Amino acid sequence: MHWTPDRSAPSVDRVVITKTRSPIRSNVGLKAVMAVTGIILVLFLIAHMLGNLKIFTGETSFDHYAHWLRDIGTPLLPTTWFLWVQRAVLTVAVVGHIAAATMLAMRSRAARPVKYAHRRKIHVNYAARTMRWGGVIILLFVIYHILDLTTGHLNPQGDPSNPYGNVVADFAPERWYVTLFYTLALVTLGFHLRHGAFSAFRSLGQQTPKGERRARIAALVFAVALVGGYLLVPFAVITGLVA
Repeated sequence: MHWTPDRSAPSVDRVVITKTRSPIRSNVGLKAVMAVTGIILVLFLIAHMLGNLKIFTGETSFDHYAHWLRDIGTPLLPTTWFLWVQRAVLTVAVVGHIAAATMLAMRSRAARPVKYAHRRKIHVNYAARTMRWGGVIILLFVIYHILDLTTGHLNPQGDPSNPYGNVVADFAPERWYVTLFYTLALVTLGFHLRHGAFSAFRSLGQQTPKGERRARIAALVFAVALVGGYLLVPFAVITGLVA
């Protein structure tokens, strides 16, 4: 009797066991998380900037707006609940954005464990090189900003019934260092936004040379407009236009 192996059965050395990765933890999934959380944060930044600009309509109007924010959703929701829901969503968005960016950066570094002997000269702009450090600076600024104008712990007045007075006291001429820190943080945010917006426009298909130029211009205009809108308030206070 002659025995012949069954060729239809897989041999041990040909069996490959693959470890599947959750879709949300794949590179594509992480980029999607960054995109969604980035959109949430940008929409908040736009709405917050527009609200800040109401300070130019006068103290009564600005204070009314600030108190209205606390009453959104009432009587269905208790007072300030909407703000706490908003803060929770923003916190999740910030954590998700940072976590996704960190994981992508670590994977990118792990994919090239050995430095090239002769590295190609690649044009990498300032914003792209400092996205991670910029994110840390922005996070620290947000923490300070909350303790200053939200909870009032770092504000020289800290009166929750007078938001207009809190802003004026915060950016008073003698507190020029606060305005300087605010400006530096917002310029950093501008670089971050410009790079992020450019990447988003590219993902939407603007990958031809002409499309990339348009994407760069659009991203720059958006970042400058947003940062400029935020800086109007402290500079108006420090110059006496708002008092």
